[in-house]
Amino acid sequence: MKQITLIATSITALVSGSSFAATVYQSDDTELMIGGRAEARFNISDNNKSSSTSSFNDISRARVNVVGKTKITESLDGFGKYEAEFNTSDSSTINNRYVFAGVSSKAGDFSYGKQDSAQVMLTDITDTMATFGADAADLTDGNKDKRDANFLYAGQFGDVVVKANYLAAQKSDDSDQSIGVAALYSFDSYDVGAGFVSTDDDRQFNLAGNVKISDFTFGAFLAFGKASDDDATAFELSAKYTFGKADFIAVYNKSDYDASSKKSDEAENIAIEGVYKFTTNLRTYAGYKFEQIDSLDNQFQAGIRYDF
Repeated sequence: MKQITLIATSITALVSGSSFAATVYQSDDTELMIGGRAEARFNISDNNKSSSTSSFNDISRARVNVVGKTKITESLDGFGKYEAEFNTSDSSTINNRYVFAGVSSKAGDFSYGKQDSAQVMLTDITDTMATFGADAADLTDGNKDKRDANFLYAGQFGDVVVKANYLAAQKSDDSDQSIGVAALYSFDSYDVGAGFVSTDDDRQFNLAGNVKISDFTFGAFLAFGKASDDDATAFELSAKYTFGKADFIAVYNKSDYDASSKKSDEAENIAIEGVYKFTTNLRTYAGYKFEQIDSLDNQFQAGIRYDF
């Protein structure tokens, strides 16, 4: 049986995108953790070319996050997180990736701020690469990660995790308003999930699952619904093989929109990647994407990442 602790899901698992962080302050009731990463990476593709740029593009970045939790009562905890990203391509801009706070109780976690939608625990099943992938899953904006004005609930019931979120409207026409609910059932080496998200004009249904067999992990994601009142479908497939400190990953992404006005949003590609983890802190990786869309060129991407 998989044991999923919701307070860990909301806090520790989100720190640095890894399983560890440094505790800089701790008392009987309060803990403050700092984490992050330094990631030197580059992308080579004719997609990068212009009259003033070459096919080589440095896309190095760094992330820093601060996470806190505090005990309110024996059955109630408070938590909050802030994460910023800095890119070498634009050193003057800070991307606020996550800004949220909430409370954790026996009934579940309740939080508000900039955070992932309920569907992300499903899309993460095939979002397994350090370089590419996850190009097809989001038929609607309400399905994406890192959503502003996001009210989120997460609860665990035995082997089932249920999440629901509401994106408050910030536009006068309510076009960015969204609601979503998703559930993930975990048993032995399997995960099976389903979700639904609705925006002003769009609807998206999600199905996802994965299985771990020895050193292999296979995942699949299927989405279908309405995008701008037109039919849309998408699916992603992921396979990972772990050999010692190395991971070898392959993914296939495809999305299709009936409306001619949405054809530019379509995706279809195959990507392969190798990752080598020297330690729990340091890893290096390289990946290649084979584009199946005529207007796009293939890509090579590589990097080295240190987590702290």
